[in-house]
Amino acid sequence: MSRVSAYSPDGIGEVTAGADLAALVLEHLSPADGDVVLVTSKVVSKAEGRVVGGDREDAITAETVRLVALKGPTRIVRTRHGLTMAAAGVDASNVAPGCVVLLPEDPDGSARALRAALLDRAGVNVGVLVTDTAGRAWREGQTDIAVGAAGLQVLEEYAGRHDAYGNELAVTAPAVADELAGLAELVSGKLGGRPLTLVSGRSDLVLPTGDHGPGAQALIRAESADLFGLGAREAVLAALAGEPGSRSGFGAPAGRDEAVQALTRVAGAPPTVEGDSLVVSLPVEVAAPLAHALGWTWETGVAADDRVGVRFRPGTT
Repeated sequence: MSRVSAYSPDGIGEVTAGADLAALVLEHLSPADGDVVLVTSKVVSKAEGRVVGGDREDAITAETVRLVALKGPTRIVRTRHGLTMAAAGVDASNVAPGCVVLLPEDPDGSARALRAALLDRAGVNVGVLVTDTAGRAWREGQTDIAVGAAGLQVLEEYAGRHDAYGNELAVTAPAVADELAGLAELVSGKLGGRPLTLVSGRSDLVLPTGDHGPGAQALIRAESADLFGLGAREAVLAALAGEPGSRSGFGAPAGRDEAVQALTRVAGAPPTVEGDSLVVSLPVEVAAPLAHALGWTWETGVAADDRVGVRFRPGTT
């Protein structure tokens, strides 16, 4: 039998700048070796003085590295932490009017500091997660995810293992840190004022003392591997505008086969291969945005009617 339990106590009260989170955890959770302590990012931010005055939209802009998608008043952005979130994780709830809460400066660092304090004061070896709420592409609603982690295996790798039928698993890797964050949200609730949760029953995920693990940063997909670095509208606009700063949103430059497929799709005929170049007849105004999207360079050849022989080469401009 496998059993996991989660407990989120009442009575924490308002947390302010300088609050001792380790003392709160020891008082309200009494963790034991192998437990996982989960703390909401809002409480961590409040304790670390990340409540600021000013306009929420200005705060979102300041925390944004790149716009991913815009839909009405909603901005999905990539933050300087590497997270892709609505409103850059800036929150105007449960704070005084005119103030907003920013994400912790270094969520993994916050988790490491709390884990070290719990070991030092109580001698307990626990995993620590800092959690926040995020939406999901393709699905309605939100769930909590891990934005900071220490002393915990955040991904459970199954690649190389075999299922009951003998099939070898290739890419299966449950994001167990996010699953634990979702479990914590189930018992803490959104309006219950319960920012601390203790999960027991997954001591197999807790790392030895002195090993904080890769942190929640390990859950962030590199931009070069991101298939959805820009929204549909933003991708079109970025390619047409040729904005240099938007290139990362398209991921790694397209490989040869991908470029051939894309050029064939746009031109209506496959390109001619000349060494490392692909030559195709296109309207000249199409060449620049297409090259930007592919991450290739381009140059024009001889014009024929309204179409031009365009040479595409690997390598970004």
